[in-house]
Order: sequence, then C-alpha cells, then structure tokens
Amino acid sequence: MYMNTQTINLVLPRELLMLADKRAKKEFSNRSELLRIALLRYLRDLDEWEDIFSYGKKIGKNAGIKSEAEVDKIVYDFRHSR
Repeated sequence: MYMNTQTINLVLPRELLMLADKRAKKEFSNRSELLRIALLRYLRDLDEWEDIFSYGKKIGKNAGIKSEAEVDKIVYDFRHSR
C-alpha cells in the first residue's frame, strides 16, 4: 500500500504502547499498521471538522450571527420554545 516509506522514532508511554500492541494483535498485522491507520484517521477527522466549522462560519455570517454567544442564544431559544 505504501511504496515510499520512512522509519521514524516515536516515544510513547509504556502503558499506551501496551494498549496499542494489544489492539494491533486483534485487528492489524502489526504495530506499524495500527499507527499508520490511526494517524490517517486522525488527519482525516481533522480535515472533516475543519470543513464543518468553515461551513458553520459561512452560514452564520450569511445569517448575520456575529458570536458564539448568539449561537448559544439561538439554540437555547429554539430548545425552549417547544
């Protein structure tokens, strides 16, 4: 899958490494594969959250919302208007 790879040194707490090794044995071929997949998922999640927040800011700006406090008030009013 990864043609061009590079070896790195990574310092982790022993307990975390033990948990990673345990999970790697259950689901993946080895520790490196687990860490590759975990890092890839983390980076993809960050990109998705950035997209979500960017979209929210755009919609808020179009609606004339200027602060998170205004968002909180809108949500509060909506939830308590039922």
